[in-house]
Amino acid sequence: MNYIHDLLFALKDNWIVQVFIVIFFSAVIHYIEVIFYNRTKPKLAAKANRVWFKAFFHAIHKPVGALIWLVGITFAISIVQAKAPGAAIFNFVQPLRDVGVIVIIVWSILRFIKQGEEILVQPRGSKPGRDKTTVNAISQILTATVVITSILVVLQTLGFKISGVLALGSVSGIVAGFAAKDLLANFFGGLMVYFDRPFKVGDWIRSPDRQIEGTVEYIGWRLCRIRTFDKRPLYVPNSIFSTISVENPSRMLNRRIYTKVGVRYEDATKMRKMLPAIRDMLHNHPEIDTKATLMVNLVEFGPSALNFMIYTFTKTTDWVKFQAIQEDVFLQIIDIIASFGAECAFPTTTIHVPNKIDFKELA
Repeated sequence: MNYIHDLLFALKDNWIVQVFIVIFFSAVIHYIEVIFYNRTKPKLAAKANRVWFKAFFHAIHKPVGALIWLVGITFAISIVQAKAPGAAIFNFVQPLRDVGVIVIIVWSILRFIKQGEEILVQPRGSKPGRDKTTVNAISQILTATVVITSILVVLQTLGFKISGVLALGSVSGIVAGFAAKDLLANFFGGLMVYFDRPFKVGDWIRSPDRQIEGTVEYIGWRLCRIRTFDKRPLYVPNSIFSTISVENPSRMLNRRIYTKVGVRYEDATKMRKMLPAIRDMLHNHPEIDTKATLMVNLVEFGPSALNFMIYTFTKTTDWVKFQAIQEDVFLQIIDIIASFGAECAFPTTTIHVPNKIDFKELA
């Protein structure tokens, strides 16, 4: 018993050993938390009806580890402080610990918001996911709200008066507004994109006013990231969208086949039967939308050809599939023209020579 008493007395007076024990137990507790997380995570992943609990569990995993070390380190510092109570450096321990706890809580909330965003946009069974643009907008609003609130709480914790901070912010906000007018323009441009919804993430957009064309990958508060068709990222400030016209081909109902075909003047008498045959082919084509406008008409007496117009729409809007359908339509038109013994025209020049001209005399 005396040995144990002496050991406890030695530990009580030896602050270095006490600090070591606190750090050691912090490491052990953190290790146990990591093992518990790694063993519980696969079980939650196997249960589809617990996606939100899984998201919460994943969101707090790293913050809990940080909280364990924060408590352990501040407790160890308090042991050192007891040996030197007059040191001014220890006056910052309590505020920093309080701020650290707030930061860890905010970190957990932001991680949970991010996890919730991923859950909402993912399809679940036969149900499609929520609109990615809307979910992303709500996520950014929640993130901004949490960050602003946490900053005010931190200032309150550090002893600042919130009313004074807000009054200072209202005055400095006017000055900052003039200095950051482009930033504000981009912010309100982002609001316009979110509320008017001219496009969303995944849409193919283009602007006839600017050299902007590609697939929308990201919509932020300051800019949008567009992936061009040559796979380069294009970053467009949101304020641009309030001053330009934006075309959204992703929302087209059909794709149009429009072309003119020239036939020789020698085949003019065959046009009356040839054009209805082409028109019937389009009406019977499985990929042509017969409910939309469909026209096959002679439209022009060209310099070296009789030009007729093909104007119709496909059922698909997919660009790759459209190209295959258009190719098939064009090849069938060529076959129909050939079946009537006619030929497609090409630019020619005809010279008429009077019979009375004697080329031998000219030579």
